[in-house]
Amino acid sequence: MLVIRNDCNRHMGIDFGGRRLGIAFSDLSATIASAFKVYESRGEEKDISYLQSLALERDVKKVVFGLPLNADGTESEQTLKTKAFAQKFADKTGIEIALEDERFTSMEAEELLKEAKMNWKERKKVLDMVAAEIILQNYLNKIKKGVK
Repeated sequence: MLVIRNDCNRHMGIDFGGRRLGIAFSDLSATIASAFKVYESRGEEKDISYLQSLALERDVKKVVFGLPLNADGTESEQTLKTKAFAQKFADKTGIEIALEDERFTSMEAEELLKEAKMNWKERKKVLDMVAAEIILQNYLNKIKKGVK
């Protein structure tokens, strides 16, 4: 049974890649992001359905997609793919979306995992979900500061 909580302000963060999607969730107050899992892509429609089911299970109010910009801030082919996927997700689910600059989040995630003494094989398994956590936490921090 799905229980809808009126006091919930949970967000979901997505690091959208070609083969894998990193997923993170905030706490109920949308203050702290936590890595959740790496999802292996199964095609656009199945991916959207899966993400929708996760969002509904957790009563997510907003989904924050990492926006992969070039280092100089310009858009790339992956930027356009991400925007298109995020818009299709919003159109199909009716869930509000946001786009958060994800430049350097993979490098930041990589450094955190190196500090945790994980070898490359271990890091590769969790890198995308840690990047999703960083993307979501950056977004939540801006919200708390009134930036967005």
